[in-house]
Amino acid sequence: MTPALLGPAEIRRLAARLGVAPTKKLGQNFVHDPNTVRRIVAAADLAGDDVVVEVGPGLGSLTLALLPAARHVHAVEVDAALAAALPATVAAHAGPDAAARLTVRHADALRITAADLAGPAPTALVANLPYNVAVPVVLHLLAELPGLRRGLVMVQKEVADRLVAGPGSRVYGVPRVKLAWYAAARFAGRVPPSVFWPVPNVDSGLVAFARREPPPTAAGRRAVFAVVDAAFAQRRKTLRAALAGLAGGPDRAAAALVDAGIDPGTRGEALTVEQFAAIAAALPVPVGPGE
Repeated sequence: MTPALLGPAEIRRLAARLGVAPTKKLGQNFVHDPNTVRRIVAAADLAGDDVVVEVGPGLGSLTLALLPAARHVHAVEVDAALAAALPATVAAHAGPDAAARLTVRHADALRITAADLAGPAPTALVANLPYNVAVPVVLHLLAELPGLRRGLVMVQKEVADRLVAGPGSRVYGVPRVKLAWYAAARFAGRVPPSVFWPVPNVDSGLVAFARREPPPTAAGRRAVFAVVDAAFAQRRKTLRAALAGLAGGPDRAAAALVDAGIDPGTRGEALTVEQFAAIAAALPVPVGPGE
């Protein structure tokens, strides 16, 4: 059965029947344009055996388009009413076979663990992410779900720009460096406000990513991320000054930077994730245990 995708009228009928009003607190902007969800699924480049985790499925617009392209969809929804209604929506619009390949988890995506997603392990993240938690959700899921091989997320255009920026860019910073630890990312297109209900006052952007091995380093991820956070806490500071707190003083920070092959007068906005990894390995004091 080919799913009947949700248009503007159906979205509003569903919301009215459930007594749901989109809230800014949950970052709810529901996609009501079938062409947009088709475009998202096409850009995600899913294989037939992919298992998708979708965060914030809402009323099910994107979910219905994902099910024919994937083996299984794990939908993680923080709104209890929406989570409860989604299986019936899928069954009504895509049939019982599609509904059997959907698992809905009523949970906060920032707290979800691999163990919470019973069934086949996710291999792809495809989602229209709430603007207010987009970056933390992507980073959390990449850390928590090592089987994620690829993803495509729709986020606020400003956030998309930050996630794909290169060193030296005005918007290059912590989100891009931390995403680069896990994956290569690219901008995959702009989405206008008119395809959402309610209509946001900003454009959205699509960001595609593909998992890769993290940079080789003697330091763990937490140590590298601590260096990244310190480097951008006051982005106009030189690294010698910005890392002084971690290193035990500016002179120690400078020595570690030289050992890593970095000019102590450089600013964090000029460095790649590989260079941050080299700095973390060279620091004379531990900056964080774990992976």
